[in-house]
Amino acid sequence: MQMTTGMAEAVQRYLDLTSAQLKLTAANMANVDTPGFKTQGFDFEQEMARQLDGTAADVSAPQATHVDGLVARPDGNDVSMDREGLQLAKEQLQFRMGVELLKHEFSSVMSAIHAEAR
Repeated sequence: MQMTTGMAEAVQRYLDLTSAQLKLTAANMANVDTPGFKTQGFDFEQEMARQLDGTAADVSAPQATHVDGLVARPDGNDVSMDREGLQLAKEQLQFRMGVELLKHEFSSVMSAIHAEAR
């Protein structure tokens, strides 16, 4: 028997997007010395809204695009370790918050289940 709530599904999508952001940040950092590499990212808020508007069947992975406005080095690479470090910290906080939200949601479900037993 599968038990999910609307909130749990939304938090799952939130965690999935945060995980995708973490992977992009890691890829950006790994390619800091790759000539011509362009920093990749996506607009988290816009993507989260798109995910929540869609049904489970049509939800797809976020589409990463080149991050505009970054200064490229002479070799064409525009990865900034300072920017990526800040992104990483932000994404870690987002992920922790999502985990706490999910814990709270399941705690509420468990409380409701145990309330029936009383």
